[in-house]
Amino acid sequence: MKKILCMILCLAMLLALAACGGGETEKRGDENQNQFLIVGGMSALSSGNDSNPVLMELAENAGVEIEWDLMSDSLGEKVGVLIGGNQLPDAFIAVGFNQNDIVEYGSDGVFIDLTPYITPEIMPNLCKILDEHPEIRAGITQADGCIYGLPSGELMGTGAIGAEDDLSIYAIPEFSMINKTWLDELGLEMPTNLTELHDVLVAFKENNMGGPNTIPMSTGFDQWCWGQEIFYAGFGFTNFTSDVCFDLIANPDGTVQFVCTSQAYRDAVTYFHDWYAEGLMDLEMFSQGTSQLISKVSQGRVGVATWWEIHEIAGDYTDDFVFLPPLKGPVGTPYENTCNVNIRSGPGVTSGNLNITSACGNPELLLKYFDQWYDPEVVMQLQYGPIGIYFTEKDENGVWQVISDDEAKAQFGKSSGELKGQYEVFGPRLILPEYYNSVFYMEDRATQRLHDIEDFWMPYVQYPVAYPNDVTFTEEELEVIDRYKADFVSAVSEYEGTWLKNGGPTDAEWEAYLEMLEDSCGMSRLLAVYQDAYTRYLQNK
Repeated sequence: MKKILCMILCLAMLLALAACGGGETEKRGDENQNQFLIVGGMSALSSGNDSNPVLMELAENAGVEIEWDLMSDSLGEKVGVLIGGNQLPDAFIAVGFNQNDIVEYGSDGVFIDLTPYITPEIMPNLCKILDEHPEIRAGITQADGCIYGLPSGELMGTGAIGAEDDLSIYAIPEFSMINKTWLDELGLEMPTNLTELHDVLVAFKENNMGGPNTIPMSTGFDQWCWGQEIFYAGFGFTNFTSDVCFDLIANPDGTVQFVCTSQAYRDAVTYFHDWYAEGLMDLEMFSQGTSQLISKVSQGRVGVATWWEIHEIAGDYTDDFVFLPPLKGPVGTPYENTCNVNIRSGPGVTSGNLNITSACGNPELLLKYFDQWYDPEVVMQLQYGPIGIYFTEKDENGVWQVISDDEAKAQFGKSSGELKGQYEVFGPRLILPEYYNSVFYMEDRATQRLHDIEDFWMPYVQYPVAYPNDVTFTEEELEVIDRYKADFVSAVSEYEGTWLKNGGPTDAEWEAYLEMLEDSCGMSRLLAVYQDAYTRYLQNK
């Protein structure tokens, strides 16, 4: 009974702690302790952290002993029990705490503020990164000014190929493509505006270029890499799906807006309804899945489509397709000289994969250990596998070479991918663009896509600004988002689909739509939250 009462009292004290991890809670050991218990996640293919040679060397270097309590299943349930029962380990790793969790556990004192420890003396590797990449510091700094977790992320962007603006590989998710063979057979030129594309699609349909079941254009509806949004560029925007909130766009002056309330948006859905009514857009675009789309394109039935890359969707017809550039608006309208692609941000950095708790008796020593994880060659090995196993030797440029499948099977009886699965370590892994092609090489497909973004698509981007996925929110802001976001996104999507299928809104319908978004979906409150959070992000950056 005394033990139960003690746990209840401890939990009550824990929940009363001040922001930034203030207050006291029972420590797992004294200030000189070098033994740490870390609970978290791992890959189902992993052989475990205890036997990982890279981690064993890092622990020896830092003079720490770590007990790893890791699992690949039922992690959330266990973490909830530990936190709810105040049975905290020294740290949680690879749990993937979301923004709500980080704010809650930080303000409650479960997670400590790491700011006092992120210094050149304790964490020289991480400090160097944060000095050179202030956007990472901004992405892990909460609204109260505290940092409750170490940064994680694979920042694969155009900076890795030498571009001036480092844009995420996800910046333009939809690559539009056109069947150039059909164009040539009909003696047609590559379209430069939406009016010309309309006429091309009509020609594809009337001439049955793909047989009796020809589909002039096939996409999904509001799908992240195979939607219709790239064609809205002719009206001055592309509202690609977003991990933050659909239809939210950042402007170069630091303001944000919901593009779904603009006149350009209204004009775009009204215009493309005509295409849908004429059978130029796939009538199944609102219901089909990826397998249906791929089947149609790879059977040679489709003239225009969108996807991550051509060969994945076109199969044996890959050579028939080329990129279709973003097009200017319809001739004879205010948009005939308009073309703009709004980019989206990539996954960004998170701070929910290494969080030190208030039970840790020696955070400084533990963070000295984890600072080693931010060395480029160390993170390379944590991501893929150890030097001498996954990485074989350096080439003439000093860049590490990876083991081939044949070599891996001969030496270890496994493919290189299986080796990666065995040795991959989940946690605060931060891979920066400059690591690629200077420490280890980026995959060929990723390199090609980044070149495509930089060389082909970026000329259509008027300003390379995107609302960041790693922006942070206060508890009050998260409550607003939780209350309104789902309804707002659902309502906008429903109305957009209706207007594409049935015809654009009348003046009365448009006004009713705006009123509904405001009164029922909290549009102004949502926009204020996203604006305030973005302003703080820019200030931290």
